[in-house]
Amino acid sequence: MTMSKTAFALILLLLSCFNLPATSRADDRVYVDITASSTRKINFAVPWFASTQGGQDQSKGKELADTLAKALEFHGVIGISPTAEYGGTQSANWRQLGVDYAVLGQFGLSGKNLSLEIRVLDIATDQVLLGKSYTGTLQQQDEMLFKFCDSVIEALTGKPGIASTKIAFISYTRNAKEVYLTDILGHKLRQITRHRNLTVSPRFTPDGKMLSYTSYHSGNQNLYITDLSQSKTTRLISKRKGMNLAPGWSPDGRYMILTMSINGNPDLYLCDRNAKVIEQLTDRAGINVSASWSPDGSQIVFVSDRSGKPHLYLMNLSTRQVQRLTFEGSENSEPSWSPTENLIVYTSLRNGVYQVCTIKPDGSAGQQLTDDLSHHEMPSWSPDGNQIIFAKRGGNRHQIYAIMKNGSFQRPIFSFPGSNTYPRWSR
Repeated sequence: MTMSKTAFALILLLLSCFNLPATSRADDRVYVDITASSTRKINFAVPWFASTQGGQDQSKGKELADTLAKALEFHGVIGISPTAEYGGTQSANWRQLGVDYAVLGQFGLSGKNLSLEIRVLDIATDQVLLGKSYTGTLQQQDEMLFKFCDSVIEALTGKPGIASTKIAFISYTRNAKEVYLTDILGHKLRQITRHRNLTVSPRFTPDGKMLSYTSYHSGNQNLYITDLSQSKTTRLISKRKGMNLAPGWSPDGRYMILTMSINGNPDLYLCDRNAKVIEQLTDRAGINVSASWSPDGSQIVFVSDRSGKPHLYLMNLSTRQVQRLTFEGSENSEPSWSPTENLIVYTSLRNGVYQVCTIKPDGSAGQQLTDDLSHHEMPSWSPDGNQIIFAKRGGNRHQIYAIMKNGSFQRPIFSFPGSNTYPRWSR
């Protein structure tokens, strides 16, 4: 199927006016359940983008298509048809190839500026599902492609994709552990801290604009926070003697629950966003760490060894009542509450191996997501609640992996040097 540039632009204009997929009204669409174990992956073809200037150099078109294909595939619901099956051309017989949707893109270059026109063709109906146009600099190339990817996922599932999100982690290289920030494909890596010492437990504020972490570079485990819109300064917010560790941020970003050992024992303290103590929540009932809030802000889950071994506990923040949540596994730690539902992911020591597991706050629906003999540690949710990232240990080195919340599609997502741990995800 071919289409003139004028006709293509008209379709884009109509779609932008109505902001609806071309195939149907929004309230009539049947969306894909992205985490259903029975869902067949949707087959996409992402042929090489064509130059609007008719140039013969295909390298940029291949690069654009490859990045978009990887971002789509990252979501776990989409499979990508290899370009080798059709030579990367936009005029292949998609039905014969078994393709469900074809992404047809054009690009234009003008100095350091890049323009993109992209549409998604529904092969079954021969209708345009989605069409968008973007203009920016070459440095904004991935940003534009990720934004389009998120729109495609929303058209398919009813919820925006996570291609435009950011991931923070700790990297151990050159005898120091520093905080880094990256996109989902690892294309743009940014170093956040430069303390040349031990840094642990990065935590995003809920709006994703700030990042807190603990550093040992002053000789004490102090808590810092940095504004991610700049790269020059960081701010010390808690330097109490001993631990100032792993704040769990409230959903509205106004409060944190911080582990401190100012009285000798690691306990949980409710603080404002500047780490001013409002109330001590636990009092010497074992070691108490790693608080994570429920999406509605009514409860926290945390780790305590008050029963002899580390296990997960729930605290009702209205009554301050505490109850034990986990009973399987010899040790349970590192909980993270889903941002979208009542589901908690955590690390459980089972048969001598740390595995990633999930459980509901009422103790039901316990599930072990990983089962191989590598250690799986420090899990954290994606912003849409569909995926979990964690650090997988092989020998003395950790790599960042991701898995769907139903246990499918486990894969490494970065290949950065060094040992990489403490992954955290944010919009």
